Amino acid sequence: MGYHRFTASQLGEGAVSQLALPSQDEDVAALRRLIVGKLAYSVGKDPIAAREHDWFLATCLAVRDRTIERWMASTRTTKAEKKKRVYYLSLEFLIGRMLMDSLNNLGLTETMRAALAELGVDLEALRSLEPDPALGNGGLGRLAACYMESMASLGIPAHGYGIRYENGLFRQVIQDGWQQEFPDTWLTHRNPWEFERPEIAIPIGFGGTVEAVHADGTDGHGPAAWTPAETVDAIAYDTPVVGWRGRHVNTLRLWSARAPDPLRLDAFNRGDHVGALEARARAEAISQVLYPSDESSAGEELRLRQEYFFASASLQDLIRRHLDSEPIDTLPDQVAIQLNDTHPAIGVAEMMRLLVDVHHVGWEKAWDITTRVFSYTNHTLLPEALESWPVPLMERLLPRHMQIIYLINALHLDRLRKQGAGDEATLAAVSLIDEHGPRRVRMGALSFLGSHRVNGVSALHTELMKETVFRDFHAHFPGRIVNKTNGITFRRWLHEANPGLTRLLVDVAGPQVLDDPERMARLAEHAHDTALHGRLAAVRRANKERLAAIIDERCGVRVDPDAMFDVQIKRIHEYKRQLLNILETVALYGAMRAHPTADWTPRVKIFAGKAAASYHQAKLIIKLAGDVARVVNADATLRGRLKVAFLPNYNVSLAERIIPASDLSEQISTAGMEASGTGNMKLALNGALTIGTLDGANIEILEHVGQDNIFIFGMTAAEVEARRAAGLDMRETIAASPTLAQALDEIGSGRFSPDEPERYRGLIDAITFHDHFLVSADFDAYAAKQAEVATRWRDPKGWWTSAMMNISQMGWFSSDRAIREYAEDIWNVPPGR
Repeated sequence: MGYHRFTASQLGEGAVSQLALPSQDEDVAALRRLIVGKLAYSVGKDPIAAREHDWFLATCLAVRDRTIERWMASTRTTKAEKKKRVYYLSLEFLIGRMLMDSLNNLGLTETMRAALAELGVDLEALRSLEPDPALGNGGLGRLAACYMESMASLGIPAHGYGIRYENGLFRQVIQDGWQQEFPDTWLTHRNPWEFERPEIAIPIGFGGTVEAVHADGTDGHGPAAWTPAETVDAIAYDTPVVGWRGRHVNTLRLWSARAPDPLRLDAFNRGDHVGALEARARAEAISQVLYPSDESSAGEELRLRQEYFFASASLQDLIRRHLDSEPIDTLPDQVAIQLNDTHPAIGVAEMMRLLVDVHHVGWEKAWDITTRVFSYTNHTLLPEALESWPVPLMERLLPRHMQIIYLINALHLDRLRKQGAGDEATLAAVSLIDEHGPRRVRMGALSFLGSHRVNGVSALHTELMKETVFRDFHAHFPGRIVNKTNGITFRRWLHEANPGLTRLLVDVAGPQVLDDPERMARLAEHAHDTALHGRLAAVRRANKERLAAIIDERCGVRVDPDAMFDVQIKRIHEYKRQLLNILETVALYGAMRAHPTADWTPRVKIFAGKAAASYHQAKLIIKLAGDVARVVNADATLRGRLKVAFLPNYNVSLAERIIPASDLSEQISTAGMEASGTGNMKLALNGALTIGTLDGANIEILEHVGQDNIFIFGMTAAEVEARRAAGLDMRETIAASPTLAQALDEIGSGRFSPDEPERYRGLIDAITFHDHFLVSADFDAYAAKQAEVATRWRDPKGWWTSAMMNISQMGWFSSDRAIREYAEDIWNVPPGR
């Protein structure tokens, strides 16, 4: 790629920040000089010889420079005013590309576009060069990123803490229909946004021995001396997180693992050149890959090492920062720590170790401090997703923490006995140690017990938490569980991803809508305006053309932008029921072939998502989607009215292209199993209509948009439980549905896998004889609702009216609203604006 000069007509559609902050407020010439200076003195290139990636680095560094003064000012103000800080601990931060996000929030997009144009460089071309860091797997990591941006936008002093994975989650490649995992090498060309802090090297211990330190009056609860057998250094890398309009900047601190001694020189000089690096490889493995497979005992140990590594480094770091100006006993007044799922749960025991063993705080006082600073967000009701660790592994790897957990548990159970909760079944249910089978430490229970607030992420999920996974805890700690329905940042998922729609909203609701998403409600007053329907349809059509080009490029499938884009984009999991969607696709395909002259609604079925590397059933579902796509797309009798595409390597950047182009949003999880969802919010915000179950935040979306503007089907969570209790053998259900029976038969007989006719026999048997996710039970209701969708699509006025009603009612789902609720109800931190 060489150095090119672009004409104004070749420049892409401008980001919406031009509407928010006029470009004349910034000096184009100064920004141009800054970029050229960065190119020369930081990248080491002459403009004449610079390639596009050189310009990309120089541009990012220039934007970073514009951020630094605001970053430092925010930090100084926090220190000077002794503001309470929030520390958000998450194993995932799915931050996405940062160039356009930072420009948009700083109000520099059009200024940068003009400055680069004078240098003969296209901003849109640079945008596509930026790696998309796979530092998360899906909703959990994307939520963390949205919340970091919202805390900055609201002026809440905050640090995000996580791991700087060298490779992140795997890069998904589809080969012969099967998912293959390859390293996601996002750091190959350096990360221009981060600052390495080599002076911050925090020692993290593993293994070793523990000796009691006898102290009067401790009653066995006193400090101990832990001598680790192995030590790994946590090195800090800081990335500034810019809030909306650049008023406040927070910090995302990610930890990289390094061996204190990178080389055993004695072994190297003896000729053992590989063995000399063994300790280094073992240490650095901690920050190599997100979610290493835990099918092996070594993989399970590595996951625990990762979780303790980042939790310990983060707690040691924040305590150090606190002690710079305040005594340790004021920690709850100045610090709020949010555990994002159970991954950082070991932090509860680590906080107790640091307080009792290192800072010599008495046990009772230390426990009071711990429970007042910690709060915990639960994201799942799936028992297998509530982490637990084998006791022998914990005793070997973290011996002092296992002692602390035993003592926390003993005091907890003694307290309950004194309160009259004496029966062994109840005590076993709330014990931190699972005694059923090989003994394991329950990290969800530890998170609950060590926190003053435990929140669900949608109204239904929170109520189900009280009734299921934390029922017994809720009975003994009433009021601890609260709800905080998830939210999304509109700066990325509307302003940046869909500038055409944003301009329409500004025209209708005024420029204030860029600062106050609730003003989108004004669009409802114009929901029947056919002229606005035309504008919205034109915006959607342009977005669909862009997505159609991506589908052609990556899948080799040509699709019609005028067809309905029916989209299911999320992690591949049986409870999310991509299989239900595929079965209905097979049934629709059969009906279209049987009745080729009927007035079928043209439809493009779009799938995207990654399956966990060790989740074989999910990988088989991806293969089935590909097999169905291959057959359907090659059938000329359909005349292009049905196409299927599985887009590989789903990430934030791909989502930014799919979501604004989507007509129908598939949110079809088994009721009671999806905690919240945020993809449902992003799609509805961009005007897609939802087909979904009464699950997660679908319920709140229904309440906001009204039942006439959403397609709800299937069993409720209570009905799901009743159906499961009645048995999971679905032979009668299948026999009563000829359409389902035929679809299952075609898949099971090898219709879509002639090279291996038995490929899906196990999948079909599972649905038939043990349908835990109730695909069969909900199939007819889903197929009927899809027929309703097709009918509505043929009524453009009705469709676009519903689309506008969805957009208008999404203001409540802003992550700003969610963060305000956390700040007021959990953290006791006043927003800065």
